[in-house]
Amino acid sequence: MNVDKRSLRTEGFAGFRTFAEVEINRIPQAPGIFAVLRPDGFQPQFLARSTAGVFKKKDPSLPAEKLTAEWVDAADVLYIGKAGSGSKGNRGLRRQIQEFMDFGKGKPPGHWDGRLIWQLANTKALIIAWKELPAEPLPAGGLSAVEAELHAAFVQQYGRLPFANLVQARVKG
Repeated sequence: MNVDKRSLRTEGFAGFRTFAEVEINRIPQAPGIFAVLRPDGFQPQFLARSTAGVFKKKDPSLPAEKLTAEWVDAADVLYIGKAGSGSKGNRGLRRQIQEFMDFGKGKPPGHWDGRLIWQLANTKALIIAWKELPAEPLPAGGLSAVEAELHAAFVQQYGRLPFANLVQARVKG
């Protein structure tokens, strides 16, 4: 499977709204997978400092040369993440995406996955898409398996992970 805007639509991803247009209350509360994509013609411009919140007293900013080294020129997809239901069943896509967006506005995060997104200029033009997954039945390995499958397909296609995925998802055995 290719991992690009067209294939994600085919695979049942929805939304495809810019960060500026997305309405959080229209994102499902169910568990699922989400992706950040660049719009057609988007060229990376890196900020000297990230807009993201500080995590465990660590600045999320990286030097421009490290950001350039992570960039995947031909890829539409910049980041692939997952959203579980949480131990109390009150998480899911809506809350995970809201926290991700708040992270980009400088709020402290619970983790800093995808942090490189927030060192790009013009993030309001980036696109968010999601795929709601039923709580049951998920494949063996659950959401992590779905995320790992997308990461593996991306690596097979481009030879590396998406720009803001610094660690490849794996299924815990």
